[in-house]
Amino acid sequence: MSYISGARSLPDEQVKIASTKMDGIGPKKAIQLRYRLGISGNIKMNELTKYQIDQIDQMIAQDHVVHWELKREERADIERLISISRYRGIRHQDGSSLRGQRTHTNAWTARKQIRK
Repeated sequence: MSYISGARSLPDEQVKIASTKMDGIGPKKAIQLRYRLGISGNIKMNELTKYQIDQIDQMIAQDHVVHWELKREERADIERLISISRYRGIRHQDGSSLRGQRTHTNAWTARKQIRK
């Protein structure tokens, strides 16, 4: 089992599947990454050399915002909304639905957290 940019990848997974498990990399970015490095899509993670894994890690680190950086930016955006008292920020703070969902007869899990 290897770690690339903080995300765990199983050894028997194909590279195209394993690279999409990282937060911030979807199917399209995974294809572009493999193409730039010249790695076949059907090759499995345990067939990659240490050099290829390092190359993937470096390419991701320099070109893409992934994993902890992405989560940190997302959390900073939510904190900004809360600090300027936007409607979405208040809903985040309360733990309520914030994209227009019905809450009168729905969203029980979110409402249970509020009641405590």
